[in-house]
Amino acid sequence: MFDKTILVIGTYDTKNDELHYISDRITSMGGRTLTMDVSVLGNPQKKTHLTKHDVAAAAGKSIEEAIDSGSEHIAMNIMSTGASKLANQLYLNNKFDGVIILGGTMGTDLALDVCQSLPVGLPKYVVSTVSFSPIIPSERLSPDIQMILWAGGLFGLNSICKSSLSQAAGAVLGAARAVEPPLNDKPIVGITSLGTSCLKYITTLKPELESRGYEVAIFHAMGMGGMAFEGIAAKNGFACVMDFAGCEIGNFLYGSIVHAGEDRMLNAGRAGIPQIVAPGCMDLIDFAGWQIIPENFKDRHIHIHNKLIKSTIFSKDERIEIAKDYNDRLGKSQAPVHLIVPNQGIEEWDRLGGDAYDPDGLNAFTNALKDTVSSSVKITEIDAHINDTAFTNKALEIFDNWVLEGIVSKA
Repeated sequence: MFDKTILVIGTYDTKNDELHYISDRITSMGGRTLTMDVSVLGNPQKKTHLTKHDVAAAAGKSIEEAIDSGSEHIAMNIMSTGASKLANQLYLNNKFDGVIILGGTMGTDLALDVCQSLPVGLPKYVVSTVSFSPIIPSERLSPDIQMILWAGGLFGLNSICKSSLSQAAGAVLGAARAVEPPLNDKPIVGITSLGTSCLKYITTLKPELESRGYEVAIFHAMGMGGMAFEGIAAKNGFACVMDFAGCEIGNFLYGSIVHAGEDRMLNAGRAGIPQIVAPGCMDLIDFAGWQIIPENFKDRHIHIHNKLIKSTIFSKDERIEIAKDYNDRLGKSQAPVHLIVPNQGIEEWDRLGGDAYDPDGLNAFTNALKDTVSSSVKITEIDAHINDTAFTNKALEIFDNWVLEGIVSKA
């Protein structure tokens, strides 16, 4: 008895043996497969359920147009667009329960687009010769993507690459069987934060919001978490957001690799989701633990958080520019925004005696926030630290008022 269907995508003209091996492994374990060919020049040895002509047509093009472009980049972009649209339509029609995509750099480029087009909760596996490579920017990764290195398998089957391919086949089928998709039976409040050694408000906000009947999803604002948050917001996945960790914006503006892309703090506003915001940890720039500190930050004290991450503080001038950019993003919102400015501090390390203690820098930042805030954004200054009870009390007060006013849907 076949229980779950896995969409298998790849270039069947050059990866025929490998793709059929994956399909055979899936069916041997009781799953079904739906196959999609994204080749351009050649033809598969056996028919696939969805042909390259179907894929190109979904992009509003033809294979002939892809070939005549004279560019492998343009041709594969056509196939990537078509594969993404086709996969999304098939998903909406309940035609498959998980996807697995195989490729080198071309196939991986396409795979990343396809996975980003599909919703959180659908198992997504990419078998790639460049999995975990630095050539893959973090912003290309969908929130719940899974990758495995296609070791020793650029061309043809062998015992080494079969190990990777069989694991991936079992993983995607197992995930399709085991996944518990989001129920969406309660309004969800999305919150951004860092670990509780730095930002502590989640320990109060989560139980308080849950006691009001809301589901709470907390996102670690260290690049991937911010991207997941933005991706869900873009699909209108939250009733309200409490975006209290905007550190990824400063990271993005000043060249850190620990960022969530250029659309950070824009998608909730575009989707019409009300936002309660605060500038948690926006005094810090984060670097990967292995990263060489850029020259313009080398003379500053470096806080070593662990072997993966290290941070230092921004200068006054840098903080003023970050405040302006932050307010510019908030001002573009199509829904209510309420900015809370805690003038006694914005993360635990900026207290007296902490590695990031800089009252003059904090004052410059909070003044810039108040001076450049958009007229469409309501602002409340509180004489407290972001980790004080007064901050969470104010956030909950705003939230409760929005529920009463109908701005946030009732649980």
